Amino acid sequence: MREALRDAKVSHETSRRASPIRREKEWPRPAGCRIITIANQKGGVGKTTTSVNLAASLAMHGAQVLVVDLDPQGNASTALGVEHHADVPSIYEVLIEDLPLDDIVVPAPDIPNLFCAPANLNLAGAEIELVSKVARESRLRRSIEAYDTDKFDYVLIDCPPSLGLLTVNALVGGAELLIPIQCEYYALEGLGQLVRTVDLVKAHLNQNLIVSTILLTMYDARTRLAAQVADDVRTHFGDVVLNTVIPRSVRVSEAPSYGQSVMTYDPGSSGALAYSEAASEMAYRGAPE
Repeated sequence: MREALRDAKVSHETSRRASPIRREKEWPRPAGCRIITIANQKGGVGKTTTSVNLAASLAMHGAQVLVVDLDPQGNASTALGVEHHADVPSIYEVLIEDLPLDDIVVPAPDIPNLFCAPANLNLAGAEIELVSKVARESRLRRSIEAYDTDKFDYVLIDCPPSLGLLTVNALVGGAELLIPIQCEYYALEGLGQLVRTVDLVKAHLNQNLIVSTILLTMYDARTRLAAQVADDVRTHFGDVVLNTVIPRSVRVSEAPSYGQSVMTYDPGSSGALAYSEAASEMAYRGAPE
């Protein structure tokens, strides 16, 4: 297990109805918009689930939040209840046809303060089409810079499970990287490759990118392996690892099939409470001194 972490060196710079939305206590808001890329090239570690539920939690506590869905499967759009069929303008048109981001951003229907830039299957061809584009790695950053992000506290970019041009665009477009790590051995094996990619992006494309947050997901307290993985990740990465861990939860898995985050689907479930606690950690860590 420690061998899987050896090369991963991180800079320490810093038809169920939706439950009614309660007016939550507001958390501190950042001094400026935090643009956070959520990436891990391994599939099934909880990237989209993390993106959607952190976004929902932050919005429910007073923050203005935008989720940019950069996965051709469009799962984040589905979980937020946002239309994303082939005829809906999406992030594909932004990346390939230079459509302004403002033309595709829509509010999430169930949660005030939460917005989404949807993705659809058209995005599946974007990896190939981007190859011939000028400044192909920075097209998302350019569209974000042309957009009025000052009206948001957080922009969360949900990545596909790969290290292709879509993920590189997300790493170039964000200032922070959040890595969800499943509490199983295989989840660690590709981590070194991800961190090496981050180092290359920092060296050549986005020198301001930092790994600001690591979140342990799918934690099964019944297994010794989960505790061992968690201990090793905390030992290796230190303070960037959130104290909160996300347990395995059936409710978290069920929520997207109803077009909801778990925060509205079952706000009292263990998964919802854990994501709310993780979002609170993020908010307080990023608050102005």
